[in-house]
Amino acid sequence: MTQQHAAQAPREPREPGLYGGKSSRRITVRDIAAAKRRGEKWPMLTAYDALTASVFDEAGIPVMLVGDSMGNTHLGYDSTVPVTLDEMTMLSAAVVRGTKRALIVGDLPFGSYQESPAQALRSATRLLKEAGVGAVKLEGGERSADQIRLLVEAGIPVMAHVGLTPQSVLAFGGHPVQGRGEEAAQQLLRDAKAVQDAGAFAVVLELVTAELSAEVTRSLHIPTVGIGAGAECDAQVLVWTDMAGMTDWPGGRMPRFVKQYAQLRGALGDAAKAFAEDVVAGTYPAPEHSFRS
Repeated sequence: MTQQHAAQAPREPREPGLYGGKSSRRITVRDIAAAKRRGEKWPMLTAYDALTASVFDEAGIPVMLVGDSMGNTHLGYDSTVPVTLDEMTMLSAAVVRGTKRALIVGDLPFGSYQESPAQALRSATRLLKEAGVGAVKLEGGERSADQIRLLVEAGIPVMAHVGLTPQSVLAFGGHPVQGRGEEAAQQLLRDAKAVQDAGAFAVVLELVTAELSAEVTRSLHIPTVGIGAGAECDAQVLVWTDMAGMTDWPGGRMPRFVKQYAQLRGALGDAAKAFAEDVVAGTYPAPEHSFRS
């Protein structure tokens, strides 16, 4: 081929990026795998209602997690443990209704999958059929491999979760960073490889040392999603109320890994106070807000 002909040869069409793209279809796990091959990093946020999810969908967020973090952020629980499958199904359905493009991942809450692979299949099937999610997430490495394997064999995409697993917070005795020390690091590597071998399409690494997260990411062919796990993961996730400055941290002690991109708690409080003051002063509703016969 001559240099001139080479210059005129049609280029291979470039696959659209996950973040910010526009499409008439949902993001799928195939798109996630393609992003890993391209070396593309992508963002994930939690969502728990249709309105917020629609904002994130319009912003181009490609993956949303309806996390059991709803227990802390929206339902007033002290931890994620009390969240029920009924609650998860209801809020997941709302997020699905509020979005058009994002892949929606629904958490399997505590007690809905640990008993057996068959229990996990029943719970995951409900999230798919009643809520319409595109994938489910469950916690645990080697101990959850059989559950993951059965779900994947049944055609249900699974996102795994290793490192700090909030549903096991009572066993952890708090929120310690994971992977410190040779034995702990080797166990986390085994957990990550176990969920990959079982068929998970991605794995969340929570509160894992940056060095170990980088090693896990290099060793897996599925994407890693970091939360407090350093910059080398393929993707990053934050709880949206943390990201947007809505969370009221006890004692003001915000976790080190959280970055606030807005201060919505203060802005919403200011708006509520301004409304209240107008009502008390009698300036709202003004004539332009009222109807006449």
